[in-house]
Amino acid sequence: MDILFAALVLGGMGLLFGGLLTLTSKVFAVPSNPTRDAVRELLPGANCGGCGYPGCDGCADAIASGKAAVNACPVCSAEVSEQIAAVMGVEPADAAARMVAKVICQGDIDRCKSKFNYTGIQDCVAASLVSDGNRACKYACLGLGTCVKACPFDAIHIDEHKKIAVVDEDKCKACGKCVAACPKGVLDLQPVTRPVRLMCRAAEEGYLVSDNCRVGCIGCERCAIACKFGAITMVNNLPVIDTEKCVGCMMCAEVCPTNAIWADWDDRKIADIEPDACIGCGMCKRQCQFEAIIGEKKMPHEITSACTGCGACAAKCPKKCITMKVREHTRDRHAKVGTTPEPVLAVNPEDAKVKPARTPEMEAKIQAALAAKAAREAAKQADAKKDTETPIQTAEAEKAE
Repeated sequence: MDILFAALVLGGMGLLFGGLLTLTSKVFAVPSNPTRDAVRELLPGANCGGCGYPGCDGCADAIASGKAAVNACPVCSAEVSEQIAAVMGVEPADAAARMVAKVICQGDIDRCKSKFNYTGIQDCVAASLVSDGNRACKYACLGLGTCVKACPFDAIHIDEHKKIAVVDEDKCKACGKCVAACPKGVLDLQPVTRPVRLMCRAAEEGYLVSDNCRVGCIGCERCAIACKFGAITMVNNLPVIDTEKCVGCMMCAEVCPTNAIWADWDDRKIADIEPDACIGCGMCKRQCQFEAIIGEKKMPHEITSACTGCGACAAKCPKKCITMKVREHTRDRHAKVGTTPEPVLAVNPEDAKVKPARTPEMEAKIQAALAAKAAREAAKQADAKKDTETPIQTAEAEKAE
C-alpha cells in the first residue's frame, strides 16, 4: 500500500511539473525567425570570429537584422554569399578583394642573424620574453609556430629549413586569429590582389637594419623617388604605399636595393596598341611617365619594353585602342622598338634594377650610414686587437705612444 501511494504521489508530481514546463514554454517562447535560421544553415559553423561577431550564430543574427552585409562571413565563398542574398531577398553584395594573411617579413635564418641559440619552450610568445627573441632584428618572425596553433583552417606552416611562417593562401579564410596570436605583429590581413607590398616592419635606421638582415628596408627612399604617382611616403624610415594612388607599375620594387618590397612580377602588365585603330593623337605619349611610347603625330604609335604597365595611357586613349596584357619579358627602360629581348619565363627583378638620381638629402643619409658603419667596423677591429695582445705588447705599445 505504501509503495502504491508513493508511486501515485511521484506520478502526480511529474504530471504537475510537466504541465508547468509546457505552460512556461508557451508563455516565454521566443518567436522563431525562419530567415535567420536559413542564413545560419548556410554559414560554415567555424565560429572563427573573423566576421567580428560572436560566432556564426551572432553573424546570422546580424545578417538577418540587416546590421551586417550578406558577405560578412570571410570564410564563405562567393556562391554561398549569393545564396544568403537570395534568402534575404536582396542583391548580392559587390565582391570585395579577397583578404588573406601575409607574413610581413623575409628574414629567415639565412637572411637574418641570430643573437643566440634558443632552446626553451617552442612558442613565439615564450621566446619573445627572452631578450625579445633570438633574432637580431626585433621585428622578425621567430618561426616557432604560435600562428600555426591559432589557425583553425590549417593554412599556416613553418618552413623547416628557413624557420619562418608560410601562409597557404588557398586555405586562408582571413579570420585574423593568427594576426592576433603573433607576438611580433608579423602577420597582417591584406588583399590578395595587391601588386606590391612592403615586406619589412623594421622602423630603425638603415645601418642598424642592414647589420641585422640582408632583406630589410634601410630607408634609402629610392622607392619614393622612383614612384611617379606620389603613392609612397616615408614614415619612421619605412615606405608607406597608398593603395588608392598605386597603379601597379612596380618601379618601387625594381629600385629597392634589398628587395624589401615584394612585387607580383608574374602579373606585371605591358600596354599594347592596336595599330589599325590608333590615330596618332599623342595623348598616350603625354600621359606616359616613362617615355615608353614612340611614334610620329598622326601615325600609329608603338610601345617599347620600357613600359611599366601603369595603364595611364590606356585610361586616356580616346579611341580605346590600348589594352593591358601580361608581359613576357623583363622591363628595360633603355630598349628601343625592335630590340625587345627574347621572352624570359622566370622574370628576375634583379635584372630590371633602375637607379633613380639621388637627391642631396638621400646622398647625405647614405654617406652618414656608410660613415657610421665604418666607425663601428674600426671599433670592432680595435677591440679584437686588444683581446689578442699580451700584457707585454700592450705595455710596449703604450710606452711607444
